[in-house]
Amino acid sequence: MARAIQVKELQKSFGEREILSDVSFDIRNGEKIGLVGWNGAGKSTLVNILMKRMAPDKGSVTIPHVNIGYLPQSTDNYLAVDAELFGERLLEQSKKLGFQKERWEQEDLYHLSGGEKLKVSLAKIWASSPEFLILDEPTNHLDMQGVTWLIEEVRNYSGAALIISHDRYFLDETVTKIFELEAGKLTIYEGNYSFYRNEKQRKYEQNKRDYEKQQRKVEMIEQQISTLKDWSAKGHREAGKGGSNSENRQMGLREFERAKAKKKDNQIKSKVKRLNLELKKDGVEKQKEEKTVSFQFESTSKRGKRVLEAKGIKKEFGDRLLFEKSHFYIKHGERIGLIGPNGTGKTTFIKILLEQEKLTKGSLWKSESTKVAYLSQDVTDLPGEKTPLDYLDLSNRQQETRARTLLSNMGIQQEILLKPISQLSLGERTRIKLIHMILMEYDFLILDEPTNHLDLPSREELERTLNTYTGTLLIVSHDRYLIEKLCTKLLVIENGQMKRVEIGIKEYEERQKGTGRESAREELAVIETKMTELLGKISYLSAGTVEYELIDKELIKLMDLKRKME
Repeated sequence: MARAIQVKELQKSFGEREILSDVSFDIRNGEKIGLVGWNGAGKSTLVNILMKRMAPDKGSVTIPHVNIGYLPQSTDNYLAVDAELFGERLLEQSKKLGFQKERWEQEDLYHLSGGEKLKVSLAKIWASSPEFLILDEPTNHLDMQGVTWLIEEVRNYSGAALIISHDRYFLDETVTKIFELEAGKLTIYEGNYSFYRNEKQRKYEQNKRDYEKQQRKVEMIEQQISTLKDWSAKGHREAGKGGSNSENRQMGLREFERAKAKKKDNQIKSKVKRLNLELKKDGVEKQKEEKTVSFQFESTSKRGKRVLEAKGIKKEFGDRLLFEKSHFYIKHGERIGLIGPNGTGKTTFIKILLEQEKLTKGSLWKSESTKVAYLSQDVTDLPGEKTPLDYLDLSNRQQETRARTLLSNMGIQQEILLKPISQLSLGERTRIKLIHMILMEYDFLILDEPTNHLDLPSREELERTLNTYTGTLLIVSHDRYLIEKLCTKLLVIENGQMKRVEIGIKEYEERQKGTGRESAREELAVIETKMTELLGKISYLSAGTVEYELIDKELIKLMDLKRKME
C-alpha cells in the first residue's frame, strides 16, 4: 500500500509546555484514521503542521503533492463557492445532502443555518475530488441524514483520511485505526473507536496488575536488604568491640564476625545492583490514572406524573409549515430524544417550550411545579465580560467550593474562574453552563446538542451521569451514540408532524428501513387473533363474574397495545 504521509520524530512546544513529543507515524493510501485526545492534547497543532500552517520545532513531515480536502472545525470563513470550478459536481453532492438548488450563488450562503453551512462545505470538498482528507469535527451540526451520507462517502472514498471527531458512532462506522494523543505522545490502536476504548482499558488493567506484582517483589527484596543491613550493622558492632584479655583472646572470633559483616555488605550491594538492573531493563512504570470528569445532576420530583402535554399543536412561519396536528405527552423521569432533519423545527419547538416563541395553533401544557434547565447549543450567549465566578453567582462558600471541585473534575484549571468568559474556549464555556445547571436542582433538563465542544472523555462521563439522572430529559442531538445510549423513547418530527415513538433510535431506524415491518405485522395479527378468541369467550359469560373481569382486563390491554402499534 503506497504511503500518503510520513511523520518522523515530531516535536512542538509553546513556551515551557511540550505539546508534541517524538511523534512518528505513517498514513498509507486508503487508510481511515481517527485522531482522538483531550481538548488541548495537540490535535489541532498536529493538523496545522500537516497543513504547513505551522512549523515543528524538530522532526519532519513528508506529504506528496496531492489535492488535500480540509474541513476546518468552523466553516464560517470557508464557504466561497466557485461555480466555474465545481459546477455540476457541487450541485450533485449538495442534492445528496437535501439541498434542491439549481445553482449556488455566494448570496445563498448568508441565509444558511450552521448545519446547512457545514453540509455545503462537505459538498464542496467532495466536489473537488480530494486525494487526501483532513476532517475536523465533520459531523458537528449534521442531521442524521447528513451523518449517514458522510459515513457512506468516507467508506467509499479510496484515498486516505485523518478524522478528528468526538462522535463515537461516526468513528466506529468509518475508521480502522485510532491515533491517540496524550501527554505529547502518540499511541496507535488498530481498530475502530470501540476497539480502542476496550484495548486501552485492557492495557491499563494489565499494567496495573504488572506494576502491583513488581511492587510486591520490590518490597520483598527491600525487606531482605533491610534484614541484611541489620545483621551487617550488628556484625560490625561485635567485631569493633575492645575489652579484657579474655575477650582479646577471642580476636579470631571478632575477625570472623567482621568477615561475616563484610560478606553481608557485599550481599546487600549485589541485591541492590540486581534490583536496579532488573527495574531498568524490565521495570513497569506506574500508569497515570485517566483524567476523570464528573457531572452530578439531581432531581427530587416523583416519577410517573405528566410534565408536558401537547394537544393539536401547529407552528408555521408565513407560508412555511413546520408541524401541525401534533399530540403527545412526556412523563416525569422519561428520557426522550427529539430527532428530525435540519430545518424541521426542533429548535423552534424548544423555543416554544421555553416560551420564547408562540404556537400558531393548539396548546402546550407544562407542569408549573417542574423546574426546567436549558443547555443551548450556542454557548456564545454567555456574558463575555463576566468571569465564570460572576456568572455562576455563587451565594456561599460551600457552593464556591463545589464549583471549584466540579471544574477540577472536568479538567479545567482554577485560574479560568477569574478570566472573562469571552477568553474561554467553546468547550470551557459548555462546562461552565453545565456547572451552572449542576449547582441548581432541576426536574427537567432540555439539552440542545450537549456534546458539542466536549472532548471524548467528557462526552462519556456526561453520558454515564445522565444515565443515572432521575428527572426528565429531552435531548436534541445529532450525536447518535448519545441518543442510542440514553433515550428509550423519541419525539420525531417528520412529514410536518411531531409524534411520540415508544422505542429507541436503533429500533426506530430499523422500522423505518422496513426491517421490523414484517415482524410488527405478524405481532399485530397475533394480537387480533387473541382478541377475537377472547371476545368469543366473553360473549358466553355474565358480567360481574371473576372470569369475565379477567378477560375484560386482558382485552383492554390488547386493545391498548394494538392502538400503540398502529
